[in-house]
Amino acid sequence: MNTRRLLSAVALSAVIVTTLPSCGYNTLQAQDESVQASWSEVLNQYQRRADLIPNLVSTVKGYAAHEDKVLNEVTQARASVAGIKATPELVNDPVAFQKFIDAQNQLQGSLSRLMAVTESYPDLKANQNFRDLSAQLEGTENRIAVARKRYIDSVQTYNLTVRQFPSNLTAKVVGMHTKPNFSVANESQISQAPTVSFSGS
Repeated sequence: MNTRRLLSAVALSAVIVTTLPSCGYNTLQAQDESVQASWSEVLNQYQRRADLIPNLVSTVKGYAAHEDKVLNEVTQARASVAGIKATPELVNDPVAFQKFIDAQNQLQGSLSRLMAVTESYPDLKANQNFRDLSAQLEGTENRIAVARKRYIDSVQTYNLTVRQFPSNLTAKVVGMHTKPNFSVANESQISQAPTVSFSGS
């Protein structure tokens, strides 16, 4: 009897050892880490953009103080973004994720309107500080686009693994679910960052 139990235990161990590599657990873990890393980089670049805004608003205000509506819009949009706790865990909460992305889109829209307004102020466009901030903002928007694209790709890979058999069984057992991604509307904007540079002075 003991021999049978021992043989059964050995057989069971052999089955577990041979099936573990194909169950997708390690793949899921690696892809989850990749998603977290990609999202951290997105947050990094969004923070970089937010950090540029106070100096940008201050510089524009020096030349276009009466553009209160646009200046306030940017400041409020930045405050909205700052009010959301941006952590890597956002990728596990579709509602919080969408709220954060909506706030970032609102900030991006208000920044675009601010930059459009500056076209009417040649002296502002010629200001070296403004030109430097504009160049930094353009570079940051490009980095945001690249970071978002990487996040989209890593989430697509991860979500596919979560849904595919047999790794979907493992995902269910260990409580891993699909993660939210940028919507199709946002995705279409990823290949082209907003233009914030200026020609001439």
